[in-house]
Amino acid sequence: MEPTRPGKPESLRPITPGEPVRPLEAAATRVCTTRQGAVRGRTGSDAVTSFLGIPYAAPPFGPRRFREPAPAASWDGVRDAFTHGPSAPRAPYAPPMDALIPDADGGQGEDCLNLSVWTPHPGPGGGLPVMVWLHGGAFSNGSGVGPAYDGAAFARDGVVCVNVNYRLGTDGYLRLPGRPDNRGLLDQIAALEWVRDNIEGFGGDPDRVTVFGESAGGMSIGVLLAHPRARGLFRRAILQSGAAHHFLRPATADLITAHLAAELGIEATGTALTEAFARVPFAELLPAQAGLRAEMGARPDPALWGEAILNMMPFEPVLDALPLPAADCGVDLLAGSNREEYRLFLVPTERLHRLSERKLRETTEAYGLDPDKALPVYAENRPGAGPGELFDAVATDWFYRIPAVRLAESVPGTHVYEFAWRSPQYGGELGACHSAELGFVFDNLRDPVYAPMLGDRPPQGLADAMHGAWVAFAATGEPGWDVYDRETRTTMVFGASPAAPTELVRDPRAAERALWEGVR
Repeated sequence: MEPTRPGKPESLRPITPGEPVRPLEAAATRVCTTRQGAVRGRTGSDAVTSFLGIPYAAPPFGPRRFREPAPAASWDGVRDAFTHGPSAPRAPYAPPMDALIPDADGGQGEDCLNLSVWTPHPGPGGGLPVMVWLHGGAFSNGSGVGPAYDGAAFARDGVVCVNVNYRLGTDGYLRLPGRPDNRGLLDQIAALEWVRDNIEGFGGDPDRVTVFGESAGGMSIGVLLAHPRARGLFRRAILQSGAAHHFLRPATADLITAHLAAELGIEATGTALTEAFARVPFAELLPAQAGLRAEMGARPDPALWGEAILNMMPFEPVLDALPLPAADCGVDLLAGSNREEYRLFLVPTERLHRLSERKLRETTEAYGLDPDKALPVYAENRPGAGPGELFDAVATDWFYRIPAVRLAESVPGTHVYEFAWRSPQYGGELGACHSAELGFVFDNLRDPVYAPMLGDRPPQGLADAMHGAWVAFAATGEPGWDVYDRETRTTMVFGASPAAPTELVRDPRAAERALWEGVR
């Protein structure tokens, strides 16, 4: 569906000095001021006030299509911030992922560069730590809004929480002549600049900002850590199941653009190519970009897709080289992954027990390992494991765990975690899969949106431990365990045992980790 221009919200109206306010309204709403104008939020029974759908940049469409984010327009009076703003135009998750991965039910639209704030101190003078959430979704899906990422639990525990929407897919990451690369990342930087300029008015401390994200959100942070325009915008960072590892080189990004243009019947070149993409209705563009993955699977030839064929992600940050941050980057880091990430892509699709030995060996070699040396090491820790289970272990390390380890090795003082709680879903085979930690991090297990992934009895004690560690890290830079170094490789494991929600481990699965030394 084509995004619509929202126009001027009906709730923008001047406030007359001395205007009487009904007692219920006075108790239920609060007003905070931004540089663009005043916003009215709603206070819940938990004493947390939410301000939803605040624009941090102008709608990136019309003459602003495929350009850097521009400043949001100002408004007069007080703008009601009671509902989330529209998300970026995107295709829905394909089945069966649509039932498992939390996504917003709200609308999509042109005014998608917006954010939401939850605070226990709506007004200046709070001096509270701030956490800014960047959602995942392979840079093509997902949304920063919706019940799954409700920030009330963070605000309840003394943190100002900010959730961000940013451009995805073609609009966010397709390489186009005459337009800047990585527009979705530039949106994230604009949102962090908004936080720097405005969060004090919501009770937050702009010098105590932690940016945290999962999957594509974590990968985004891995790039932002080394991005000159992001320097100084955050003091701490939490990277969940994604670090500085996955990107497209410019030549590969050009291949992706050519494939999508061919799918849409676009034959133009240069700036005319960019203009042609801008004319494609979203009803055609979104299915076409979603279909790129299917085409990659049907024709898995590196000559056609470059390095994108390894992770099946046609939309990613476009970079010339791996963006590892400097050892003295000045940012406190917490990074980690889930123990069985890749099961999310193997179990619901029924590939876990169908994957062949040949596919396992081909992929292991493509990742840079010698199958004859590596696979026996993985099999030793998994007696009786079939090709699919070994594929999960190898792909989880390549895609998620090893990038986090390398980040910790490059930045002294980094804390490392692993999420190991195994979901009971799909007969217990779903395991500690990709995105299974989200409900625990947000301490939002009671929301039914997580039930398909976590079942009906996920352990609240684990949420207390994990959410509490995230809050402590945002407040102090210390999540509650020692830093990772090359000698001890200290790792906090969440949920490995039903008897205890946490376990401190030195160098988990050391032999498997050692296989990747020197592999790029």
